[in-house]
Amino acid sequence: ILRYILIILMKEHAMKNLIMINGTMGVGKTATCKELQKLLSNTVFLDGDWCWDMVPFTVNDETKCMVMDNIIFLLNNFLCCSVYENVIFCWVMHEQSIIDEIISNLKRKDCKIYVFSLICSEEALIRRIRKDISCGLRKNDVIVRALQRLCMYEKLNTEKIDVSEISAATAAKPIKEMVCRKI
Repeated sequence: ILRYILIILMKEHAMKNLIMINGTMGVGKTATCKELQKLLSNTVFLDGDWCWDMVPFTVNDETKCMVMDNIIFLLNNFLCCSVYENVIFCWVMHEQSIIDEIISNLKRKDCKIYVFSLICSEEALIRRIRKDISCGLRKNDVIVRALQRLCMYEKLNTEKIDVSEISAATAAKPIKEMVCRKI
């Protein structure tokens, strides 16, 4: 019984990893996160877009606040759960203030936070989004909005990964290496 209690206590006090992955629409955040989830053990994945899946899709101060509160609530619950060692989160976080607000509202005890921006060339982004459009996953107006935000990710205080010419599986590997590096 004592051994069982020690195992539980060790799980409760194990260092957690929060891996935040951002980038403009269509850059490959979700695909990269799904690949990363395959590489890490005891991992849960939250896509911030899931908190926006509503009809009618309404973006105003009230819904923005609600979505942010929901994301922070879910991340905190995942971080407090002893089952998960790694929490992967992706979203379009084009301003440093969005990242900072999320991080400042987390229960971060025994939690290491990694923040990555997926970046790519305009040509690669257009190719990716056009592929999504042909599959019915996106609409044409996303191209303009995504291109407008593309340069914003260079300015963020994040690790940058250029995914212009690499797959999501390839992009996930350096993220896993950084998270698993023992310091």
